[in-house]
Amino acid sequence: MEGGAIEADASAFKECFSLTWKNPFVLRLALSAGIGGLLFGYDTGVISGALLYIRDDFKAVDKKTYLQETIVSMAVAGAIVGAALGGWVNDKFGRRFALMSADFLFFCGAVIMAAAPNPGVLILGRVLVGLGVGMASMTAPLYISEASPTKIRGALVSTNGFLITGGQFLSYLINLAFTKVPGTWRWMLGVAGLPALLQFILMFFLPESPRWLYRNGREDEAKKILRKLYPEDEVENEIEDLRSSIEEEVKQEGSSQNINMMKLLKTTAVRRGLTAGVGLQVLQQFVGINTVMYYSPTIIQLAGIASNQTALLLSLVTAGLNAVGSIISIYFIDKTGRRKLLLCSLVGLSLALAFLCGVFQESTTHTPVISRQATAQFSSDFTCPDYRSSGYANWDCMKCLKASPDCGFCASPTDKLYPGACLISNSTVKNTCQNQSRLWYTRGCPSRYGWLALIGLALYIIFYSPGMGTVPWIVNSEIYPLRYRGVCGGIAATANWISNLIVAQSFLSLTQSIGTSWTFLIFGGVGVVGFFFVLVFVPETKGLPIEEVEKMLARRALHFKFWDKEEKNLPSKTVV
Repeated sequence: MEGGAIEADASAFKECFSLTWKNPFVLRLALSAGIGGLLFGYDTGVISGALLYIRDDFKAVDKKTYLQETIVSMAVAGAIVGAALGGWVNDKFGRRFALMSADFLFFCGAVIMAAAPNPGVLILGRVLVGLGVGMASMTAPLYISEASPTKIRGALVSTNGFLITGGQFLSYLINLAFTKVPGTWRWMLGVAGLPALLQFILMFFLPESPRWLYRNGREDEAKKILRKLYPEDEVENEIEDLRSSIEEEVKQEGSSQNINMMKLLKTTAVRRGLTAGVGLQVLQQFVGINTVMYYSPTIIQLAGIASNQTALLLSLVTAGLNAVGSIISIYFIDKTGRRKLLLCSLVGLSLALAFLCGVFQESTTHTPVISRQATAQFSSDFTCPDYRSSGYANWDCMKCLKASPDCGFCASPTDKLYPGACLISNSTVKNTCQNQSRLWYTRGCPSRYGWLALIGLALYIIFYSPGMGTVPWIVNSEIYPLRYRGVCGGIAATANWISNLIVAQSFLSLTQSIGTSWTFLIFGGVGVVGFFFVLVFVPETKGLPIEEVEKMLARRALHFKFWDKEEKNLPSKTVV
C-alpha cells in the first residue's frame, strides 16, 4: 500500500490476538465500547419476537398492520434523530460522553416499554430506545477505530459488528426464555436496560478518544492514552502523524471548531468519503436485512410455520448464523480487505434473495384448498363472512387469508396440506381449532416448500453478515478526515436509519400488496445495483493509518469501473 501503509497479510488475525494479549487494555476498550453494538443488535432482534405477544395483549395491534409497523419503526425514527444528534455531540463533547448519553436514553426507554399500559406508551419507549441506539450505532465504531492500533483496527471495529449480531442472537434466546412467563413481551423489552446500565458504568473507567483530545488541544492527555494503546516502537510515529494531520487541518480550515457544511461538501476527500460511506449505509438497509431481523418469526410464519414458539426457535438459527458471519468478518477484514468482502457478500445475498423469491412464489400459489364440508364441521357463526358471501367458491388457504384480516385457516387434523376450513379469526375460534389437534394459520399457509424458505434465509444471512453486515460501519469509522469524522459519521448513520425506517415501515404492507416473493426480488435487485456501486465508488482502506486515508481519497481519480491509482506524485511503497 502507498503512503507508509501497513501491508496486511495472512497473519493479521493472529497478530490481532497477539497484540490484544500483550495489551489487554485495547481489547477491554473495544469490548466495553462495543456494548453499544450489543444494544443495537438486541433492540433489532427482540422486537420481532415481542411483537408476536404484543399482538395477543393489544387486539388493536393484532388487527392493524400499520400499528405493528409503527411499533417496530418508531425505534428506527428515534435512531434517525439519535444518529444525527450523535454527530454533533461527538464533535462537541467527545465520544465517551456520547456513548454514556446513549446508555441513559436506552435505559429510560427500556423501563417505559416494560411498564407500557397501551400501545401509545409502548411507542414512546420505542422512540427513546431508538434515540439511544442511533447515537450508539455511529459512536461505538468511531470510538473503537480512533483508539485502535492500525494493524488490527479492522478486526477490533469488527468486534462491534460481532456484538451487534451477538445482541440479535441474545434477543432470540431471551425471547424463547420468556415465552411461558407472565408478561412475556414486557420482560423481553425491559431486560434490554441491563447492558445499557453496564456500559454506562464501564465508560467511567475508560478514556476519551485520543484523537478527539488531540484535536481539541488536550495534547498531553492524548499522548498519555496513545502510549497505553500502541507498542513503544510505533507510538511516536502515530503521534507525529496525528500532529501533522491536525496542523494541516488548521492550516486549511483555521482553528475554529465550527464546521462549514458547504466547505465540507466542496472538499474532495470528504465528498468522496461521504459518497462511499452514505451509499454503503443505504445499501445495507435496502438489501432487506432488517426485514429479516425485525420480522424473522413473521417471515417464517409466512412460509407456513404456525407455532409462535417454533417460529422463534427457527429465528434463533438465523440469528446464530449472523453472529458466526461476524466472526468470519473479524478474520478476513484485515486479510482480504473491505471491497472483496463487500463484493462477495452482495453476489451471494442477491442469489439467496432470488432463491427466496422462487420459494415464496411456489409457497403462495400451491396452498391447501378450502373445503365447504371441513368448514361446516364448525358452528356456522365461525365461518368467515367473506367465504360465505362468495357462495362457498373454490378458494384456497391464501385466498382465505387475503380476503380479510378477520379470516384464518384451520388445517385438516389428518394432514395440514389436505383441505381445511376458512373461519373467523378470533381467540375463541383459534382455541376451538387447536383443541381438535389442528393447526391455525393467519400469516401464511401450510406448504411443502416451507423448509426451503428456511434454507434461503440461512443462505442470505451467511452471505450478508461477513460483508454488508459489518464493512459499512468499518469503512465509515475510518474514511473521514478527523475534523469531520463526527459530523460525517452522523450523516452516514442518519442515512442508514432513514433507510431502515423506510424498509421497516413498508415491509408488511409490501408483502400484502405485491406478495412476499416480489418483495424479496426487489431487495435482490438492490443487491445487484450495490455490486456496481462498490466497484465504482468504494476505495480499499485495508492497512492504511487513519491519517493516510484522507490523502488517499484526495489523490485518487474516480473512473467508471473502479478506483484507479494515479501514477504521478505517489510516494514509494513502504511495507512494515
